[in-house]
Amino acid sequence: MSDAVPEGTADPPPATSRWRRAAEHFRAWRDGDARAMDDLVRLMTPVLWHVVRAYGVDRALAEDVVQTTWLRLVRGQDQITDAAAVSAWLTTTARREAWRAGKAQNRADATEDADLEAMLPVAASAEDEATVADGANRLWAAVQRLDERCRRLIRVVAFEERPDYKSIADDLGMPVGSIGPTRSRCLTKLRVLLGDEVGGAQAAT
Repeated sequence: MSDAVPEGTADPPPATSRWRRAAEHFRAWRDGDARAMDDLVRLMTPVLWHVVRAYGVDRALAEDVVQTTWLRLVRGQDQITDAAAVSAWLTTTARREAWRAGKAQNRADATEDADLEAMLPVAASAEDEATVADGANRLWAAVQRLDERCRRLIRVVAFEERPDYKSIADDLGMPVGSIGPTRSRCLTKLRVLLGDEVGGAQAAT
């Protein structure tokens, strides 16, 4: 089963522009532009999807969790005093909802099917898109070769603007003091795997 985001959503742009655009859409929506919410949903749903799937919930439940996250945003919009915080609010809410849902179903294991969608840049040429897609596929293929703890940690942290290590430690059953060192070790392992893959590809040419 594919882990791709649901149909009707676009791949997320680079993080540097994603948070800014999310803030712009959220601000416009609260100012009365109803279409801005559609833009925000298209922009952030792929991110929320990957965050939720990191908690081991199946595809159907992940869709419910993402939908619940959007409903909570609509109902709790007044909690967000600064539009720039909307991305962090969404990812944190999605993470908490996914943890609750995964615990309810007693599904602590991370999903093994991680055919993640490539995060393509906005308005890129076909050649650039192919290059980025290939790089993203190689990256996530390497992530899948890591141990379970590394896979879960990287998938959660990778899509958080400012990761809350305490909450992540509670969710993943890890001491908060080990999150940083574990993340560093996991990234080192990932670099080695990516280096081996590049070396193998060059040797084959």
